[in-house]
Amino acid sequence: MPDSATETSGPEFDAILQAVAEQPAGATFSDLASHKKLRLSTRTLQRRLERLVAEKRLIAEGATKARRYHLPTKSTSQPEIRSVSVKSSASSVFGAEAQKLRALIRRPLTQRTPVGYQGRFLESYQPNKTFYLPAATRKQLLQSGQVGLSELPAGTYLRQVLQRLLVDLSWNSSRLEGNTYSLLETQRLLELGTTGEGHSARETQMILNHKQAIEMLAEEAEGIGFNRHTICNLHAMLSDNLMSEPEACGRLRSRAVGISGTVFHPLEVPQLVEQRFDQLLAKAEAIRDPFEQAFFVMVHLPYLQPFDDVNKRVSRLAANIPLIRHNLCPLSFIEVEAADYVDGTLVVYEQNRVECLRDVFVWAYQRSCARYAAVRQSLGDPDPFRLKHRAIIGDAVRAVVQGKMNAAAAKRALPKHAATLPAGERVQFIEVVQKELSALHPGSIMRYRLRPSEFEAWKKACLSQE
Repeated sequence: MPDSATETSGPEFDAILQAVAEQPAGATFSDLASHKKLRLSTRTLQRRLERLVAEKRLIAEGATKARRYHLPTKSTSQPEIRSVSVKSSASSVFGAEAQKLRALIRRPLTQRTPVGYQGRFLESYQPNKTFYLPAATRKQLLQSGQVGLSELPAGTYLRQVLQRLLVDLSWNSSRLEGNTYSLLETQRLLELGTTGEGHSARETQMILNHKQAIEMLAEEAEGIGFNRHTICNLHAMLSDNLMSEPEACGRLRSRAVGISGTVFHPLEVPQLVEQRFDQLLAKAEAIRDPFEQAFFVMVHLPYLQPFDDVNKRVSRLAANIPLIRHNLCPLSFIEVEAADYVDGTLVVYEQNRVECLRDVFVWAYQRSCARYAAVRQSLGDPDPFRLKHRAIIGDAVRAVVQGKMNAAAAKRALPKHAATLPAGERVQFIEVVQKELSALHPGSIMRYRLRPSEFEAWKKACLSQE
C-alpha cells in the first residue's frame, strides 16, 4: 500500500469497523476474532487493528489482554484529509498563493477532477535551469543552514548533532504518519530501548526503522547520493518489518497502488515506474544547489510512489542527503503540522504545483536551523584530532567493547590500532580512545555502532576482571 494519509481502505477494514460498531461498550480482540463476518487469521487481524489505531480510525483502550476497541467520537476523531482543521500557526506557514491552492484540495472529493500521473511534470524540470525555490529563498536558506564546516568531510556536522537528530527526525517523521509516540517516549526507546506503553508494535518499529536509516546516512555520508543503491536501501530500512510482503522492502513496486483521500491516481505500469524512477534520480543528482535538490526530492518521490508504501518517509530522509553532503543544518520537520504537510503533498498530487509544499519546506528548515544552532552552541567546536581520526577511533572503541577487554587488555591492544598513524600522533590517539571508553554509556553507544547487549557484556566482563 502507498505511504498515504489514510491507508486503511478496503473491505477487510470496513468489516472490522462495522464489527466494532456493533459493540457499544467496545470490542475485544476475542470479539473480533470470533465475529462471523471476519474471517482473518490472528496475525492479519492484529495488523489490521494496529493500522486502524495508528491512523485514528479506531481508539484502543486498556492493557493488551483487556484492550477494547472503540470507534472515535466526534470529539476525538481525526478529520479526513480534505477537512483537516487549520491551526493558528498555518498563517505563518502558507503565503497567499499557497492558500488559494490549498482551498482547491480541501473541496469534497466529488468536486475535484480525477487526475493521473503527469509525466511532463518531471520531464519539464531541467536541473540548474528550472528552480522550484527562488534565488532569494535559496540564499536565505544557505545563510540559515551554514555551520562553518563546509570544507570538512561530508557528514561532519551530522555526526556532531547525531544524538539529538536521531530523536528529533525519528519522532517528527513518524508523527507525520500518525504515530502516537511522544517525544519523550521516542527518546527513551532510542536511548534506553524502553517501549512506550499503549503503543502498537507497528509504531515502535516505525521509530526504530528511522533510527537505523538515519545512522546509515551518517555512517555512509561520503558515499550516499541520489542513486538506486542509496534510495532503495533507505526504503528497505524504513520499511523493515512493516510491509505485508517482506520482499517489497527496497524494491520498486510491481503493482498498481491507490491513495485514499485524493483524486490522484499514481502511475500503474511497473516498467514506466522504473523508467521514471531512474529519470527522477538522474535529475536529482544533477542539481547543484543542495536546497533545490532536497526540495525536488520531497516533491517528486511521493508523487511517483515508486514503492508499495513508505514513500513519503523515504522522501523526508532523502531530502537530508544534500544537507549532509554539504555539512548544512539537517531538516528534522520540527513543529510541522501534519495537516500542512499533507495539504502541501496533495497540491503536488492533484495540481502539480509546489507552492504549498515549498512554504512548508522553507518554514520547517528555518525552524530546524534555529534548533540546531542552539544544540551546536552547547556542544562547542569539534576537536580537530578526533575529527581527523574519527574512523580509526571508532574502530578501536568498537574492538575493545566487542572484545570485552578491561583497561589492561585495552592498553595492550590500542598500540596496534595506532600503528598506522604518524609516530607523533600515536600517544594522543591512545589517550583519546581511553577517554572515549571511560565516557561510554548506554546513551552514546550508537555512535560506535554498538548494541546494548555488547555494551552490557563488556561492562560485566570489566567488573569480573578487576
